Amino acid sequence: MTLVRSVNGLAERTTRPFEPLLLLVTRVYVSWQFLKSGWLKLADWETTRFLFEEEYHTPLLPPVVAAIAGTAGELVFPLLLIVGLLGRYAAAGLFAVNVVAVASYSHVLLTEGFEAALGQHYLWGFMLLVLVVFGPGRWALDSAGARHGA
Repeated sequence: MTLVRSVNGLAERTTRPFEPLLLLVTRVYVSWQFLKSGWLKLADWETTRFLFEEEYHTPLLPPVVAAIAGTAGELVFPLLLIVGLLGRYAAAGLFAVNVVAVASYSHVLLTEGFEAALGQHYLWGFMLLVLVVFGPGRWALDSAGARHGA
């Protein structure tokens, strides 16, 4: 048992320095996916409104409200997450945006031929859950504030 503990300790000491980098890359990658989508929605608002009125089946919200909320979520949460400000909340917010996107477009995503697109949403959801559970990491404004007593 001592050998196992020793080997596991070595693995932890060896990989621990890469934790902040991994969490930063995760934050930036998943945020970039949502920022691109939010910017596209904002850049062509008429098409966005049309899609929310005719194509997406957003639960509970009227289409225009859903379009505004979805676009805002895809722009604000990623920016917070990239810098690591309110990181866990930003990741949870993006997770919710991701779930609503899948639910709203499930009539397409759950059909044959769209497995890869659905898989992307699963990947993003998993990455966001990792950030919710572990936080944005040491290279984040949240951590800088904690170190300086803010």
